[in-house]
Amino acid sequence: MTFFLSKFLLFIIRPLVWLSVLAIYSLFSKNKRNKKRALTVLIVLLLFLSNQFILGEVARLYEPSQPVLTHYEVGLLLGGFSSYNEQIKSLKSEYSGDRLTQTLKLYHQGKIDRILMSGGNGSFLEKNPPEAIYAAAYLNAVGVPDSALIIEKESRNTKENFAYADKLLKVLNKPNPKILVITSAWHIPRTKLLAEKQRLKNVSYYPTNSLSDNYSFEDYLLPQAKAIMGWELLIKEWVGYFTTKIGLT
Repeated sequence: MTFFLSKFLLFIIRPLVWLSVLAIYSLFSKNKRNKKRALTVLIVLLLFLSNQFILGEVARLYEPSQPVLTHYEVGLLLGGFSSYNEQIKSLKSEYSGDRLTQTLKLYHQGKIDRILMSGGNGSFLEKNPPEAIYAAAYLNAVGVPDSALIIEKESRNTKENFAYADKLLKVLNKPNPKILVITSAWHIPRTKLLAEKQRLKNVSYYPTNSLSDNYSFEDYLLPQAKAIMGWELLIKEWVGYFTTKIGLT
């Protein structure tokens, strides 16, 4: 039930849902004053949410900076960066694919000894293989041996990522290893809070695919669909952080 409610909440906090509701109301409302107000709010909200510069500057206040890296026994790669391509039976990189790219770089640079790939099937309807399984197959294909991989395929969210990963490390006789959590920059504040609530130790964080990267000319003036997607991710994290902070998750 909790999993279902979380998926429903993720649906109603999406900016595109708000914009769609306003658009439908402005089209079908019989009250001319309310119709005009809804259309005005729709236009203003659309221009605001589609501006990449505004998104980036807000995200900059929330996202952590790059850490000074040392050496880590385990790189904990959090799932949610890929989907399963049924046609080629392999990984398909999604919006947060930089998590995987940076993990590979850190491994080949010798910054992390082993990669703990944590991710099950987080979809409510689809019955795809666990993300950890097809991500591990991809890592094998690009030169990461089985001896350097630890697979956790049960978790469906960030809280479970930590819970299952911690149990797995204990089973493997690796209590309190030095861990580098690799995930998106906008995901780290909530990730860090969840780790603290589960009393995990020796944990550092490596941010990837920041929403506040360098800007190009069009980021200041032209509406962009990717900015709306960025707001969806950021709002999701704010809601998740708040519910975690007050103990609802």
